[in-house]
Amino acid sequence: MTTKANATDDSFHVFDTTLRDGAQREGINLTVADKLTIARHLDTFGVGYIEGGWPGANPRDTEFFARAQKEITFENAQLVAFGATRRAGGSAADDPQVKALLNSGAPVITLVAKSHDRHVELALRTTLEENLEMVRDTVSHLREQGRRVFVDCEHFFDGYRANAAYAKSVVRTAHEAGAEVVILCDTNGGMLPAQVQAVVSTVIADTGARLGIHAQDDTGCAVANTLAAVDAGATHVQCTANGYGERVGNANLFPVVAALELKYGMKVLPEGALAEMTRISHAIAEVVNLTPSTHQPYVGVSAFAHKAGLHASAIKVDPDLYQHIDPELVGNTMRMLVSDMAGRASIELKGKELGVDLGDDRALVGRVVERVKERELQGYTYEAADASFELLLRGEVEGRARRYFRTESWRAIVEDRPDGTHANEATVKLWAKGERIVATAEGNGPVNALDRALRVALERIYPQLAKLELIDYKVRILEGRTGTESTTRVLITTGDGAGDWATVGVAENVIAASWQALVDAYTYGLLRAGVEPTE
Repeated sequence: MTTKANATDDSFHVFDTTLRDGAQREGINLTVADKLTIARHLDTFGVGYIEGGWPGANPRDTEFFARAQKEITFENAQLVAFGATRRAGGSAADDPQVKALLNSGAPVITLVAKSHDRHVELALRTTLEENLEMVRDTVSHLREQGRRVFVDCEHFFDGYRANAAYAKSVVRTAHEAGAEVVILCDTNGGMLPAQVQAVVSTVIADTGARLGIHAQDDTGCAVANTLAAVDAGATHVQCTANGYGERVGNANLFPVVAALELKYGMKVLPEGALAEMTRISHAIAEVVNLTPSTHQPYVGVSAFAHKAGLHASAIKVDPDLYQHIDPELVGNTMRMLVSDMAGRASIELKGKELGVDLGDDRALVGRVVERVKERELQGYTYEAADASFELLLRGEVEGRARRYFRTESWRAIVEDRPDGTHANEATVKLWAKGERIVATAEGNGPVNALDRALRVALERIYPQLAKLELIDYKVRILEGRTGTESTTRVLITTGDGAGDWATVGVAENVIAASWQALVDAYTYGLLRAGVEPTE
């Protein structure tokens, strides 16, 4: 493992603990390959420190550090190994866990130390003085071995409330033993920003130590608590990508870094790295196999999405009127949502976004507004189905619906067999390029059977459809009638390898709604492929 010179100086640390603390989130189970991939993403983003795990505590983390030494050349970050102070009654030089930290090869080591007096006595089952000696001995030994040392004061804020003098003595001991930074941890996540700011200010004044902050998000204040600590003088922030972590999570790396760069005017990332933030966030979400949060600040797909007509009217004049930053600064984009709240400005801006020229035709825009409101009253939702909206918009602009085939009829059959299994078969009858086509196919459900029958019917005439793949399928029962008489909305997401798009169908029959969404999906796929309509 090699590390090139840090992109930023040592005056402020952005420290990521996704691979250790973030991996403790319920539903995340990282392989060594996953951890290596995430480490590369974080290094590309430009964080200064990447905490890779606890070597010696489990085989996976031990393997990660061994492979990282051989497989990764860090451009911006230094790799950090996490572990605990030596055991009570022993010596750091002889402690197997301390030796594992050294054997990891990591240039930086973070030690977790108890700073709450009750935790020392009940969890460690030792004396308060021995705990201080454990901190002093372990930090000194690792420093003698040429390693940089950070110390995490676990449960610091709760410990400070219970016994401020002792909590500060742990900070002071770590600092005097050679720890470069002492991190105050809100382990239970119960603090509020004003409390954090007051405590950090006092501890800096009373100990002279360089302080960092590690905030859990149990009160929903982890990002705010982290920034409050910075306001009080902390120069080291510990975060996780997308806020992953135990219980409700940790301080989210991306809004913390964006706030530091864009709101505080601090340079904490390499030049140009901030514009990669949205991509990095989504890439890490893919690795951990969690759907990216659509409403995450800065990087969510809805972070700069505008729905209200009043907003759209203002944005048409100046986007900054309803956006706190230019979304391109963080690699995101502004989106206009079309709904029954849409006004003329919303439609005009959405048309521009989709590349459909509406000119200055106010009558045309008015017709589209009314059509959208009429359709949404029936249950359609265009804010979640851009492709269906674009087809509607182009139909109004061109004076007729864009069609590549005409449906004569379709049917789907579900057969309940005596052995408890089901057979799903669909038949479609279509006209395309003057030819009548009848196709039948089976599937693992009636909608899948319809999709396959449609492919069988059309792929010979439109080979471009071979690339299409159904990515997601959602059904929602709409308000109004209840039970089996309810109106159903179906949203289908389709992809062609180069991008994906969403279409919508609404009917009292879930299969009929699905057919509408499928037809729009295939029609839009052919539009994307540049095929001219024939019907």
